[in-house]
Amino acid sequence: MPKYDAKSARCRVFTFKEGLLSAVAHDLEIDVSRFTVDLADDGATVTATFDARSLKVLHAMVDGHPSSSTLSDRDKQKIEDNIVSDVLAAKKHGEIVFTSTEVTDDAVRGRLTMAGRTHEVRAQRDGDRVTATLHQPDWGIKPFSAMLGALKIKPDVKVELTLTR
Repeated sequence: MPKYDAKSARCRVFTFKEGLLSAVAHDLEIDVSRFTVDLADDGATVTATFDARSLKVLHAMVDGHPSSSTLSDRDKQKIEDNIVSDVLAAKKHGEIVFTSTEVTDDAVRGRLTMAGRTHEVRAQRDGDRVTATLHQPDWGIKPFSAMLGALKIKPDVKVELTLTR
């Protein structure tokens, strides 16, 4: 059974800003630094576990491109603390678990448990890359919001998992 982790694969989460003050906010690229992905030998079953406490802000995204100078280390730490403590409630729900129900050449379907709730998800598959859009409120997650909602993160986040061979 092939097994992948952060040394042999990459998992990224992309968040997107919105709201009246979105011009002062940032889209983000976030790394999930601790996870495992187990594939059945025939490729028909996938099980993955992600450590909800391991999300690390890589950088802000400006016009779809990484901007390494936009956020200070302190800014990144504040964002990470908010993700772990408030958004994902990772102290209570430390693991995010995916179990496939169907794997095809162009899609992966299954159940994702996050923040104590389980929902069906469908991800697009392109070779060794799988991409899914997750609607945070489906898992009872309230997207980050500040300044009475004038500055907030969109409810949909993109998750991209890339396996290396």
